[in-house]
Amino acid sequence: MSELPNCPQCSSAYTYQDGELLICPECAHEWSATSDESTSSDFIVKDANGNLLQDGDTITVIKDLKVKGSSLVVKVGTKVKNIRLVDSDHNIDCKIDGIGAMKLKSEFVKKA
Repeated sequence: MSELPNCPQCSSAYTYQDGELLICPECAHEWSATSDESTSSDFIVKDANGNLLQDGDTITVIKDLKVKGSSLVVKVGTKVKNIRLVDSDHNIDCKIDGIGAMKLKSEFVKKA
């Protein structure tokens, strides 16, 4: 029996193989069995001006953003501290004072 690697996200030892993919049952992370995880997980997020964003950066909103499902609006100039980058359509996870947890698109922010 071959030894499968631990999950690169949660370090779980209970990974299993499904075709070409390795899957973690604890965090549901999937990755390719043949590729190097460090190169596939590195993604680049740039702000509206083309500056590189990193986890923990402070950003400023450059456009009024309506909050879906409520009457709240994130105003231009709102500073957001300690962002977290994620690999999805809305690639910034953050917490905005007075509003709460939000997901933002990088095209509507600039690095502060």
